[in-house]
Amino acid sequence: MKNPRIAVALLAACLTMSMSASQAQVVVTGAWVRATVPNQQATGAFMQLLSKKDTTLVSARSDIAGIVEVHEMKMENDVMRMRAVDGLKLPANQPVELKSGGYHLMMMDLKKQLKVGTEAQITLVFKNAKGDSETTYVHAPVALTQPKRK
Repeated sequence: MKNPRIAVALLAACLTMSMSASQAQVVVTGAWVRATVPNQQATGAFMQLLSKKDTTLVSARSDIAGIVEVHEMKMENDVMRMRAVDGLKLPANQPVELKSGGYHLMMMDLKKQLKVGTEAQITLVFKNAKGDSETTYVHAPVALTQPKRK
């Protein structure tokens, strides 16, 4: 490289990215999004989250949906109710599963049909007890049912 300042800047950027990846507090596994039929406006996204430290999932977004919310489903007076929650707490080293019938991501105002065999990109934003944010990018296959784990 002819310009040493550019080389130093590139090295610093690479080291920063490497350090960020190694310090990631939340690991996402088993992510998938339920396929839709033509003109369907909403679907769910599911996954397992594991955090090294106490943290909270505070928001999610995706380029395929106008709105992505963290939702909770639970029985209230013999009726299954679904509602958006402000955040989902992830206790340190305790897996939290986003699944049908429980906590999940509700993707609404879909911009296109989600077909089996494609992939949805989802951005998750977490905040720890200090208020520091962490962003995690998830590539979730679109399927009719939860894919088998390998």
